[in-house]
Amino acid sequence: MTPAARIAAAIELVERIEGSRVPTDALLAEHFRARRYIGAKDRAAVAETVYAYLRRRGQIDWWIERRGWGRVGGTARARMLGLLLLDRGADAKEVAHLFDGGSYHPRRLDLDEQGIAQALAGQPVDHPDQPPWVAGNYPEWLHPRIAEAFGERAADEMAALDRPAPLDLRVNLLAGTREEAVAELARDSIRAVPTQWSRLGLRLDKRVALQTVGAWKSGLVEVQDEGSQLVALLLGATAGMRVVDFCAGAGGKTLAIAAGMANKGQIVACDTSTRRLEGATQRLRRAGVHNVERRVLESERDKWVKRHASGFDRVLADAPCTGTGTWRRNPDGRWRLTETDIAELTDLQARILESCSRLVKPGGRLVYATCSILPDENERQVERFLAAHPEFATVAAADAWPAGEPCPVEEGPYLRLTPARHDTDGFFAALLERRA
Repeated sequence: MTPAARIAAAIELVERIEGSRVPTDALLAEHFRARRYIGAKDRAAVAETVYAYLRRRGQIDWWIERRGWGRVGGTARARMLGLLLLDRGADAKEVAHLFDGGSYHPRRLDLDEQGIAQALAGQPVDHPDQPPWVAGNYPEWLHPRIAEAFGERAADEMAALDRPAPLDLRVNLLAGTREEAVAELARDSIRAVPTQWSRLGLRLDKRVALQTVGAWKSGLVEVQDEGSQLVALLLGATAGMRVVDFCAGAGGKTLAIAAGMANKGQIVACDTSTRRLEGATQRLRRAGVHNVERRVLESERDKWVKRHASGFDRVLADAPCTGTGTWRRNPDGRWRLTETDIAELTDLQARILESCSRLVKPGGRLVYATCSILPDENERQVERFLAAHPEFATVAAADAWPAGEPCPVEEGPYLRLTPARHDTDGFFAALLERRA
């Protein structure tokens, strides 16, 4: 593909993204499946352009409005012009060359688009007059929640959420050690370095197609953000315990828990989606995990919960959430999120926490976790639960951390991870113990 054809493909995808609730990665996969003639390098370039646009959309719109073109600036073409001129440093001549109307190229600029190009040429994407939500590229209505979550650190945290995420792996101790994984990856010319916080983590210096890599095919490594690894570690599940992963999904944390238990004991991986749980089957087999039972629940209040009340040593509730902590990976999420989404999710989280807490036996522990940075889904959710359940008490995450391992907890009783402070996705986790 020519550079202009790549831009045309990116514009087409942006148009679809703006009118859809389907995640961007799914839309990209569908787009490329239907166009198998597009090579790997071209796919990567188009995807990178789309994600760069999503990360800069707030600032692009601000500049278009500031230059007086707001009335016509909300199209995918206008915003792509903004990305090229403001973020990538193109000039008006380069843009005209890309939008030349050639075969598979974007059509020529109309008069309004020429005006936008002239207005934005030579401008930097950042500007001191941009309000925090513009500089941070998130909706204005979210700003009070962001400010509450981070205070004076908000600008740094949102800037970190604007940067692409690294690729982290978790070493499967059922298959080998971290040192062995580093050596095995090196055989495929992949450089991996230990992560800062997780003793099981490796970070790659570039993105690779892991499905073709020996260490992945053998089950020695699994893709998992370092922050997600730390949430599983906080649960403190050991060999011989009975454990429930209540919102298991495709089983990422289930796999980590099973390895920490050395395949000894029982794990029940629950979810309301058969499809998600079935997606874990191959991962469990590849990892050599055989102490996991998968169970589909009709809802968070499934009768199975009542029948197994007080029967488990550890329960993990990795609750559905806004995913605001994963904006590095899913920048489209910031533009799709609504107040209604937050209200519906916090209600569901409360029901999940209420229900799965019944599974914890006296003296057992429950971890409530989200990949959100919003207090509505995190601290407030836990505070409401504790007020209604005096039989549970908070265990300080720092006190429960394995001895001799670096502890990422900086203050307070909870585990709070952020890209700016920990170089992980944004995570929250509360460790709660049922009084004996």
